[in-house]
Amino acid sequence: MTPAARISAAIEVLADIDARRRPAADALKDWGLAHRFAGSGDRAAIAGLTYDALRRRASSAWIMGEDTPRAVVLGMLRRERGMEVNGIAGLTDGSRFAPEPLSEEERARLAAADLSDAPAHVVGDYPEWLDPHFARVFGEGRAEEGEALARRAPVDLRVNTLKVSREDLGVELGELGVEPSRWSPWGLRIALDAGARSPAIQSEPSFIRGQFEVQDEGSQIAALLADARPGQTVVDLCAGAGGKTLALAAAMANKGQIYATDIDKRRLAPIHDRLDRAGVRNVQVLTPRRESDPVDKLKGQADLVLIDAPCTGTGTWRRNPDAKWRTRPGALEVRMKEQAEVLDRAAALVKPGGRVAYVTCSVLAEENADQVNGFLRRHDGFAVLPVPEMLAPLGERGFMFRRAVLASDEGLQMTPHRTGTDGFFVSVLRRTPG
Repeated sequence: MTPAARISAAIEVLADIDARRRPAADALKDWGLAHRFAGSGDRAAIAGLTYDALRRRASSAWIMGEDTPRAVVLGMLRRERGMEVNGIAGLTDGSRFAPEPLSEEERARLAAADLSDAPAHVVGDYPEWLDPHFARVFGEGRAEEGEALARRAPVDLRVNTLKVSREDLGVELGELGVEPSRWSPWGLRIALDAGARSPAIQSEPSFIRGQFEVQDEGSQIAALLADARPGQTVVDLCAGAGGKTLALAAAMANKGQIYATDIDKRRLAPIHDRLDRAGVRNVQVLTPRRESDPVDKLKGQADLVLIDAPCTGTGTWRRNPDAKWRTRPGALEVRMKEQAEVLDRAAALVKPGGRVAYVTCSVLAEENADQVNGFLRRHDGFAVLPVPEMLAPLGERGFMFRRAVLASDEGLQMTPHRTGTDGFFVSVLRRTPG
């Protein structure tokens, strides 16, 4: 396929997403099935164009003066891909499989690419209804924070220190352009330019040997700050597919016991193969039953309970750009209820002197600070760990990280703009000893 034909295809996919209000992945899959002549490179390029258009939907529509699929894709080429007007015109000449030629108004708007009078939610490319929520957390900096959440994310890897050192794995993956992560001692990063194809990282022999997992650096830091130690009893209460479970097991050097569970047992399905591949031996998966909760037997025994809480995922928009436009106020209310419930479950599991590490991939105060304060009102004998103590697991990196992260009385908020990670919130609550 020609570059122009790929742009036409992206416009077509975006129209399908709008018409049927469906996830981008589903629309792209259906397009591929209906156009089997398209090779893997074509499909990857079309997916990249589609996701970039979704990342910059609001600002692209503002630039072009309308929110049609064509306008959004054209605006994205200017705003995200940095193309000049003549370059865009060369791809929209009306030839076979190419979009129709630019109108004079489209040329003028692309040339100006003017966002000077745009409101914060347009510059930041997030839904307008979320603007008060962003203003509460970020104030006048909310457009800048949103804009960073709209950029393409790098590929972050967590080195499995049970099997290999970061230095040795970095050498093996050197041809992929990996660099050590800024904050996580477990991390390697592959930066991706706009339009770059994601590497087939899970086909690497070292991945198949279990020497690394794909995991955002912010998620790695959240696991680090939970501060699981060898010999401890740890409960991963929302383990899901096991990403943080694996990180905790490595931090504990396979010593002690981790109980991994999730209220939805379907989410646990991938965890068993991942544990085997990673060489993890200190994890017991507790599958919930209709008649009983196997976690109940651990009441008052845990040194640490990790809550990777269900949330709106606003902090992961770099990786899921279509999700932000599907997020609704009702979903936030549902998540808040679930978060309060899982926090209450955790309180019963922690022994005196133990800790609850509460983590979300959200930047909304309602899911973060408000949940921590609500927990403290409901449960006597808990206190938020002071920031210096919370950052101790980062060692010498902790000082610089403290200057970058958004800290509050309730915890730490990472963001792409501040820390170069996804938008993770972490609070560590310690139960009073004795």
